[in-house]
Amino acid sequence: MSESLENIRPAPDRLLAEIADYVCAGPELSALAYETARYCLLDTLGCGILALNFPACARLLGPVVPGTVVPNGARVPGTRYELDPVTAAFNIGCAIRWLDFNDTWLAAEWGHPSDNLGAILAVGDYLGRSRPEMELTMRDVLTAMIQAHEIQGVLALANCFNRAGLDHVLLVRVASAAVATRLMGGTRAHVINAVSNAWVDGGALRVYRHAPNTGTRKSWAAGDATARAVWHALLALKGEMGYPSALSVKGWGFCDALFRSKPIELARPLGSYVMENILFKIRFPAEFHAQTAVEAAIQLHPHVKDRLAEIQHVELRTHESAIRIIDKKGPLHNPADRDHCLQYMTAIGLIFGALKAEDYEDKTAADPRIDALRGKMKVTEEPRYTYEYLEPEKRAIANAVQVFFKDGSSTAKVEVEYPIGHRRRRAEGLPLLLQKARTNFATRFPPSQVEHIVQVCHDPMRLGAMKIGEFVECFLPAD
Repeated sequence: MSESLENIRPAPDRLLAEIADYVCAGPELSALAYETARYCLLDTLGCGILALNFPACARLLGPVVPGTVVPNGARVPGTRYELDPVTAAFNIGCAIRWLDFNDTWLAAEWGHPSDNLGAILAVGDYLGRSRPEMELTMRDVLTAMIQAHEIQGVLALANCFNRAGLDHVLLVRVASAAVATRLMGGTRAHVINAVSNAWVDGGALRVYRHAPNTGTRKSWAAGDATARAVWHALLALKGEMGYPSALSVKGWGFCDALFRSKPIELARPLGSYVMENILFKIRFPAEFHAQTAVEAAIQLHPHVKDRLAEIQHVELRTHESAIRIIDKKGPLHNPADRDHCLQYMTAIGLIFGALKAEDYEDKTAADPRIDALRGKMKVTEEPRYTYEYLEPEKRAIANAVQVFFKDGSSTAKVEVEYPIGHRRRRAEGLPLLLQKARTNFATRFPPSQVEHIVQVCHDPMRLGAMKIGEFVECFLPAD
């Protein structure tokens, strides 16, 4: 017979309390974090604007019931949609994440902390339009971004949800619930209630990110998480109760039910570490574990482009996480399948000397040279890469590529340890990040509007003082 539990309401789990204390009255955040957040804001919205050009993404956007317009609703950048904040969070989050081009955090768990902007921007715009007395500034948005990055990223440092089969978007739901509740004026108790319900939701399965089921849900799963987070925030502000031992209660809590009875803890105090060290995807929309492989492949392109038929095999040395996520053989069924295949992305770099979002579409994938080259690739783990991937002072994401020809000759082995979006390459990467944003915005906006957006985001005083609604208006369609 199982032991019965005493029905005594416990104090909130320590993790719930730490998250609530952080967003309600946390430490002062660094100047570097705010500077990086401005670049992150620009880059994230650029990724969302670019995604609007892809029909598979655009068809998921808009109101749940076609034609619905919400008075004083939240606007979706790049569109004319005015939606309730829950639906707007899904729309913005879906677009941001669609092309796998926004920022990344790699640790025991993986993820994309800028996914949280879907909730932050939707709540901020809706609040200012529906309750003008509570209108917030973009400084509040940047603060919420830093906090959401920190919650998601620090939880990811030591807690490996993927090994339990759970998707990292559960951390988006948790982080977004916390900051959205606070943005709307919630108290510490409100935040604890909302965040506890975010954990009670459990976790989505990672099945849609891996063979043989890889599919487009991986591109809208974060939007779904942000929408659910805003829903929990709104309910908490209406007085809906929370569940104080949602994580720790024996048998029924998250840890016992879904996390193999392991405790969930913060690896370090919450501050601004994650935003300061965030990884940007700058040159190509590739799953981050493959970024350096693609960079190496592009360096090799001039040496192999005229000898593709002479290639005997290609050696790819990588780290354990890449092997577990994106080492994939056999047929690839859709763009989502292809952008999670290390061999496909490397082949594109070798053959074309570049990698664009369009290269995952069927038209490019039909090129027979790609699958032929994939079939000649041998992927093996390099233990040093795996170790330095997790080493706090390095956090490398290394790959090496070498091509061998039928006549016995070979290219040099090209090793890239840190992608251009890494903090160690910030000086090199930031000018390219600005150009990436300009290029993405130019797919929907005229040059004058593009430059206005970039100038606003590049001016910390101007951006920080700007009302959220005024900022969102910068992203409305020109027509």
